[in-house]
Amino acid sequence: MSHAYPAPAKLNLFLHVVGRRDDGYHLLQSVFRLIDRADTVHLELSDDSQVVRVGDLPGVAEDDDLTVRAARLLQAHAPEGAGVRIRLEKVLPMGGGLGGGSSDAATVLLALNRLWRVNLPRQKLQQLALQLGADVPVFIYGQTAFAEGVGEILNPVSVPPAWYVVLMPPVQVPTAAIFAAPELTRNTSALKMARFSAGMGRNDLQPVVASRYPEVARSLEWLAQFGAARMTGSGACVFAAFETEEAAWDVLRQLPETMQGFVAQGLDRHPLIECCT
Repeated sequence: MSHAYPAPAKLNLFLHVVGRRDDGYHLLQSVFRLIDRADTVHLELSDDSQVVRVGDLPGVAEDDDLTVRAARLLQAHAPEGAGVRIRLEKVLPMGGGLGGGSSDAATVLLALNRLWRVNLPRQKLQQLALQLGADVPVFIYGQTAFAEGVGEILNPVSVPPAWYVVLMPPVQVPTAAIFAAPELTRNTSALKMARFSAGMGRNDLQPVVASRYPEVARSLEWLAQFGAARMTGSGACVFAAFETEEAAWDVLRQLPETMQGFVAQGLDRHPLIECCT
């Protein structure tokens, strides 16, 4: 029997690059907000110890697929024979800054933690998740988070209810190339978490991406007519926040035919937060 689980997107309400470690990793500050736009992960358990991806993911080999890697990572803690067939229903764009691949991997960890009766505590699951990528732990953490370090130091933060208009420029932005850009500023002053409120800060990666990808610049310019427009992650997606669903839909209805976007509600908790404690 196959089980279906949501893998929600995230938005970075701000993203500051505050320094760089000796190993080359960037030190960040950000607030992660989950939204109700989601991929769907289908899991079918088996007892043959095999982790298998069903179907193709364009440009991603099975052994490089974060969902497959996540299942194999957790398998080391699972009962003997634990296996799974994984099928992904993708809604979130790749290279969009919405964390789709990271969220897919986290959903696999959360769901299999329960289905395989591994029952690892949340903190241990976050440590495993960090081996897959810096954005994966926040989806295990499962709530709006103020992030520091390389993104792995997470603390709860409160933000007001909001609806978001998210635009999806038709480009994939390579995260590593943007962080390596010589023009990227890496010395933004650190914010104190207690002073954070929605709308504060900026995305330090945004000027670099907007200058290299005209489609991103155009989306930001169009959305800025209606409110504070900002890029999420390393792009390409951009968003603006609204107090009501009606206000968000009013904006989306005006979207030019040459652009793509959607309306999503902010989530305070991950739908699978109860899969670990």
